Amino acid sequence: MKKIILLLALFIYSLGYSQIHDPVSWSTSVEKISKTDYNLVITSSIEENWHLYSQKVPEGGPIATTFSFTKSSDFELVGNTLEEEGHIVDDPTFGMKIKYFANKATFKQRIKVRNKNLMNIEGKVEFMVCNDANCLPPTIVDLEFSIKGKLNGASSTIAKNNIKVTEKKTKVTKNETSKSSDKSLLTIFIIAFFSGFAALLTPCVFPMIPMTVSFFTKQSKSKAAGIKNAVIYGASIVIIYVLLGILVSAVFGADALNALSTNVWFNIIFFILLIVFAVSFLGAFEIVLPSSWGTKVDAQADRGGVIGIFFMALALAIVSFSCTGPIVGTLLVEAAAGGSQVGPIVGMLGFSLALAIPFALFAAFPGWLNSLPKSGGWLNTVKVVLGFLELALAFKFLSNADLVLQLHWLEREVFLAIWIAIFGVLAFYLFGKIQLSHDSPLSHISVGRLSLGILSLTFTIYIIPGLWGAPLNLISAFPPSQSYSESPYGVGFSRTGGTQGNEHHSGIPDGAHLMAPHDIMAFNDYDKGLTYAKKIGKPVLLDFTGYACVNCRKMEQNVWPKDKILSILKNEVVLISLYVDDKRPLPEGEEIASKLRPGKKLKYIGQKWSEFQTIKYRANAQPFYVLMDHKEENLIDPTAYTPDVEEYNKWLVDGVLNFKKNL
Repeated sequence: MKKIILLLALFIYSLGYSQIHDPVSWSTSVEKISKTDYNLVITSSIEENWHLYSQKVPEGGPIATTFSFTKSSDFELVGNTLEEEGHIVDDPTFGMKIKYFANKATFKQRIKVRNKNLMNIEGKVEFMVCNDANCLPPTIVDLEFSIKGKLNGASSTIAKNNIKVTEKKTKVTKNETSKSSDKSLLTIFIIAFFSGFAALLTPCVFPMIPMTVSFFTKQSKSKAAGIKNAVIYGASIVIIYVLLGILVSAVFGADALNALSTNVWFNIIFFILLIVFAVSFLGAFEIVLPSSWGTKVDAQADRGGVIGIFFMALALAIVSFSCTGPIVGTLLVEAAAGGSQVGPIVGMLGFSLALAIPFALFAAFPGWLNSLPKSGGWLNTVKVVLGFLELALAFKFLSNADLVLQLHWLEREVFLAIWIAIFGVLAFYLFGKIQLSHDSPLSHISVGRLSLGILSLTFTIYIIPGLWGAPLNLISAFPPSQSYSESPYGVGFSRTGGTQGNEHHSGIPDGAHLMAPHDIMAFNDYDKGLTYAKKIGKPVLLDFTGYACVNCRKMEQNVWPKDKILSILKNEVVLISLYVDDKRPLPEGEEIASKLRPGKKLKYIGQKWSEFQTIKYRANAQPFYVLMDHKEENLIDPTAYTPDVEEYNKWLVDGVLNFKKNL
């Protein structure tokens, strides 16, 4: 029962863009039954994976589909609105049997006409739609039925209406949403692709290349056959890993994936998982699959043909698991935490392609083997470097959990100190000052190792100033924001917005504090912020954000600090930042009745702001920015993640100018 509210509050933060759905379109027609009786036919076209609920649902369930018709003496309703059979299922979201419609649904309302000059009949439909990940807020659509012509015996026609939604809709187009989604998936693919090449250079995988080439050289009777077998082998590697991605998506489901970025327990589990992976790469132990698996697969590989080649690819995956397993696990965690059910599949596609292409090429052209470097201690160096990277990434997930709970255990300075230690030790390792148990004796440092060491040391030096407030734009999405810090507002300031020892500084209005970065005065209370805006005569900038929202941090660290934008945020608007993943309980007695779930109450601050955003703006992802006047009317169409500084500045300027014009 609580699942849907959670989903509304936590919908795909790692994707970080505003998403609006209009998955149902409506059309109307009129059927003539007799001289006086007609059927008003309402047809809904429903996008794939979405469903529309019946007119009758159990108490405590979703909003039922409801039809109403404008009363008139020209006609009368006969009976109730009829609907199709639909589907009756045990709905896991609501925990009850519910009837719903998928793809298409038709409803019919019989009427008796009393006035032969009747032209049109008007009505409305209120409905709610859901998919496996989330539900959209109730929507009301106007309906119009053309009766003219039917009374004269004309044939039945369908009159499609330009549907008018009674709520003001946010104009973030589907094309913009699609582009943002494509970029997120492309990022996952690119990272996974380079991770596949990194896995190729580990001691479990690299030595397998000559063995594979030897196998195909012996099995192939001609060069053409060798190339064919190599292609099948490469394709088999891709299929195996993509199937793994599909399995993860199917097991978790879209709802769980969407909740990952702010779910405390998921983040803690991922932290522990990545620590285990890191320790394994550093040489403490190896993560291996049961040896019996490899033996059985090897036996199948001897069968020859396509089946034998496929099992040989599977044998590669099993034998190399101690090196590829942690990388694959990390990729799946990162892709899943992005909130997209397709993410793990795209990640495994990128990883497997990078792994498969070299194997296939060397198997097809064995002469290229002579150009490969010899196996040696450098392979273990690659593995150790990956271990340090896993260790650094692990603390990002622990930081997410700390941010959501607002424990202030892993504030910005502590997080950066951990990263400085990790990458500093990595630099010493690459310079040969530290050796681990599996390392070979080091008589000299190669150019490649020296270059990596210099890069690691440079990065370490770069992040050190962050301990004293430097913005660190290169890694802005990883550490906590500057406001989540031991000294977020500079020397002499406390978190409450006043100077130390003076909690009610005269420059800070009641209810405001410097929680936003760059010393921007911000409210976290909607009513107090709006009251203050009216008092000083400035427009309101609503900032729907999240503690664990990556793209929110990117905007705050990379876009907001620009002089022309920072000037507007500090001087031209009143900023109200509403955190939709705030897990602090609402004050006792102030629990709010949910408008999306009748009979239920919102218990957490984040739930309150999430439902407010969903209902008023029909958007449920962050960051999401609204410029409004004192009547709470939009000054300009709201916008979402906008990394282009000029575009975001123009949006702010236009909104503020519109406010001034209306004064």
